[in-house]
Amino acid sequence: MRSMIDFCKGLPEETFAAGACLLEEGHKSGVLYILAEGSVEVLKGDFQINTVAEPGALFGEVSALLGLPHMATVKALEPSRFFVVRDPDTFLRSHPDIALGLSKLLARRLHYVTTYLVDLKNQFESRDDHLGMVDEVLESLVHHQEDD
Repeated sequence: MRSMIDFCKGLPEETFAAGACLLEEGHKSGVLYILAEGSVEVLKGDFQINTVAEPGALFGEVSALLGLPHMATVKALEPSRFFVVRDPDTFLRSHPDIALGLSKLLARRLHYVTTYLVDLKNQFESRDDHLGMVDEVLESLVHHQEDD
């Protein structure tokens, strides 16, 4: 399979200075960013949850796919260059290899979160307080489905 960067040739590019915000938690942009070079931090509130420096990394995919506000803020840690996809639906439909790769990435994330929630459930299932509700939360998340 061709690399993510190979598929991006010819897409518009945007450069962000260190400290500049690409995506802001709670806002919708409808834009998908693909890292070409540089590094970013991913923040949930004021808490840094990840740093990413791998060319081809995607940002804004959940928001673009679901039409929801961004779940986190993404800021450049150093001068960084991105490929910009302003119409993610059309881009993903015309690049099934990328759509499949993105599907696998999102499935992997879901697997890790679900595994973590099961661990929490096992730790707290005998509790009578709010931590004992992990079982209900897990069931709700695992079985939640919406039609588009």
